[in-house]
Amino acid sequence: MEWLTDSKIPVGKLAKHGFDWLQDNAAWFFDGLASGLESLINGILWVLQSPPPLAVIAVFVALTWALQRSWKTAALITLGFLFILNQGYWTETTESLTLVLSACLVCMAVGVPIGIAAAHRPRLYAWMRPVLDLMQTLPTFVYLIPAIVFFGIGMVPGLMATVIFVLPAPIRLTHLGVSSTPTALLEAAEAFGATRRQMLWKVELPWALPQIMTGLNQTIMLSLSMVVIAALVGADGLGVPVVRALNQVNTALGFESGFIIVVVAIILDRMLRLRDGGGK
Repeated sequence: MEWLTDSKIPVGKLAKHGFDWLQDNAAWFFDGLASGLESLINGILWVLQSPPPLAVIAVFVALTWALQRSWKTAALITLGFLFILNQGYWTETTESLTLVLSACLVCMAVGVPIGIAAAHRPRLYAWMRPVLDLMQTLPTFVYLIPAIVFFGIGMVPGLMATVIFVLPAPIRLTHLGVSSTPTALLEAAEAFGATRRQMLWKVELPWALPQIMTGLNQTIMLSLSMVVIAALVGADGLGVPVVRALNQVNTALGFESGFIIVVVAIILDRMLRLRDGGGK
């Protein structure tokens, strides 16, 4: 078997040469992208941290009521945020929410149009599928290496690693929703003279809305799962106390901060869940 190992395919070297070439020739692009993402992060962070915590909580509760029309869900959101305040994790929670919201904005803005294009072009989706599989199965720690190379340390590399890991979810679910539009609906719209744009906005997207919202929900949950990993490259938030607890073998701190992440996940899931039966 020595002959097989002696002729090793230089996968790692090729990847390194590729990253070096990008760093030398596309630094202007990555610098501009980092500036834009940093502005987005700072803007969301300012919105969440500048007002008093109770005012921010009131906005989230009002948004929950507008989306769900359920006093039980609104009460659950209120209790969740008050519990976070009680535990003293408000600043870390707003930082993690900033990372999650930024990832959602980027992933949905990129993923939904790509999913629509893939649904209309089956050959494009067949080419994209192995790439999406690779993005989801590659160990998440591997994403941190090029993120550090191109963006340094901080929230931006954490956001980029999160986006790469999460992006396949909205693409796949948008593709599923649009491509599963019944042929009878499309034929009826075409018979009434609908253009391709009208068929997209009035038939395909309304039909695909549940799948797109499921994609948004999955984007949020997967982004929260990256909170701790993003802390390893300097991203602020709830991942920082988890990493600190791991380094110190501090069971109390680890369980406390981990439980706050669960509470945030429950809050966001209940806020954005599609209503069944009028928001019961």
